[in-house]
Amino acid sequence: MLPNEMNAQSNALPQTPGAGDPGYTPAKPQPFYWSVLREVWENRSIYIAPILVAVVVLFGFLVSTIGLPERRREVLLLDPAKARAAIEVPYNMAAIMLILTAFIVGVFYCLDALYGERRDRSILFWKSLPVSDRTTLLSKATIPLVVLPLVTFAIIVATQLVMMLWTSVLLISHGMSPASTWTYVPLFRNSFILLYGLVAIALWHAPIYGWALLVSGWARRATFLWAVVPFLAIGFFEKITFGTSHFASMLKDRLMGFAPKAFAFKMNSVDCPQLTPAAYLSSPGLWLGLIVAVVFIAVAIRLRRYRGPL
Repeated sequence: MLPNEMNAQSNALPQTPGAGDPGYTPAKPQPFYWSVLREVWENRSIYIAPILVAVVVLFGFLVSTIGLPERRREVLLLDPAKARAAIEVPYNMAAIMLILTAFIVGVFYCLDALYGERRDRSILFWKSLPVSDRTTLLSKATIPLVVLPLVTFAIIVATQLVMMLWTSVLLISHGMSPASTWTYVPLFRNSFILLYGLVAIALWHAPIYGWALLVSGWARRATFLWAVVPFLAIGFFEKITFGTSHFASMLKDRLMGFAPKAFAFKMNSVDCPQLTPAAYLSSPGLWLGLIVAVVFIAVAIRLRRYRGPL
């Protein structure tokens, strides 16, 4: 190729602006995005713990399927409501186990989120970076409120799909139709309900995670004890002094009170639980909990700003 042709071809190619070119705009940093990725990378228990529990659940389900075809024949003789309840049991138990695991992982993650970097003195390094304390705390709060529910959703759906496929293969190998499994356990509809439920649970538990972050930024040791003992002491004091259990009832509602507000359960019904997002979003307990969570996180931001390494 002649030099003139090479120059003409190079001039025809689009030029990428460089740092010294006029009109060049450098890419804006995304500290929040990278802070969330850092939390996921440094805390692999976020996804490893649910995966391990899913493996254990699958192994237990595999053992329980011994004699499944005979039991399925007996179940199909029941009325539809009882048949569905019997078929759904292992799938519901798998979801409950993984949701409980996600809650435990989220609490312990928050308890160590600020305490861990103060303990190993890595907070000195992270504070030297151009990332604000607010961004850091919000990225840490995003893990139990957003990342963990999404990870749990994906693992539960994958686990239930494997369970359904194995059940189908087992029934077909014994000359039975797998339609009963796919009819009584509609994966797509259940997945939508599961995602809605995980969002409802995460928002309802937001003050718990906020309190754990606050304790993580304040306590000098034994974060779990500092997070739990004050509530136990208040509950015992109320019971001994006044003979009432209002504080314990409040704690129980904060742990499990999302269900009657986010769902409408019908006894002896073949249908799935009815979603009631309007009742859930209009619940004073939800918004009061979110306000308390914001206060806890705001205090944790100030603690990180002035709290040094241990």
